[in-house]
Amino acid sequence: MLLGLVSPSGGEAFVLGVPSGEVEIRRKVGFLPEDFRFYQWLTATELLEFHGRLCGMDAGRLRERVPYLLDLVGLAPHRGKRLQGFSKGMLQRIGLAQALIHDPEVIFLDEPTSGLDPMGRRLVRDIIRAQRDRGATVFLNSHLLSEIEVTCDQVAFIRDGEIVTTRDLRGWQEEKVRVRVCARKLAPQIVAGLSQWATCDQLDDQSLSLTAASREVLPEILCYLVQSGSAPFEFTPQRISLEDLFMEIVGEDRGL
Repeated sequence: MLLGLVSPSGGEAFVLGVPSGEVEIRRKVGFLPEDFRFYQWLTATELLEFHGRLCGMDAGRLRERVPYLLDLVGLAPHRGKRLQGFSKGMLQRIGLAQALIHDPEVIFLDEPTSGLDPMGRRLVRDIIRAQRDRGATVFLNSHLLSEIEVTCDQVAFIRDGEIVTTRDLRGWQEEKVRVRVCARKLAPQIVAGLSQWATCDQLDDQSLSLTAASREVLPEILCYLVQSGSAPFEFTPQRISLEDLFMEIVGEDRGL
């Protein structure tokens, strides 16, 4: 809808203050769909020149921009190769280059790292960060939550077409902390007393997993366990991943 490809059933959408789908605003938007279809008979250079002309770029600007982008995505040695000979990862990278050809202010990327090896994924992450640093806004849609976690500043969880919640990823790890506790003499009344600081899941008679609101309460929890007669021999804070947060917020089995 923000790209003007689908009409909304209600309401309005604006991009850079202009109604979505307007031709002039599209000149400021870059887009890489997940299921892209490029003309296979074009070379990498020809594809970028073609998309650049669609964006209204002149020949002089394209002579500078095309070689730069081919080098940026690691395809300079294949500038004259036809796309029909490209691998899935190479097509993904040339697709990213075409989305950036006109220095867009807003960039929509749908699963941009699918089909890429670890080096390719790192390359894409670096490019996205560079676009952010120059002032562009990047909308990244992905089911690879680890990619979202290391790339984005903000995340929105969507269920059944609606945003369930949003999170600022620049410090969200400090919101909650999960701790694995192993201790002897974990009596039920001791575990129940932990509820003043955290929620607990007892794994067995000598171990439990607790989730506290912040790291600041961890010393109090540890002191409580010792003073209550328990004998802790492991107290390990664990990192809560974005995938854990997703499962907690969206749920496990919703056909997503």
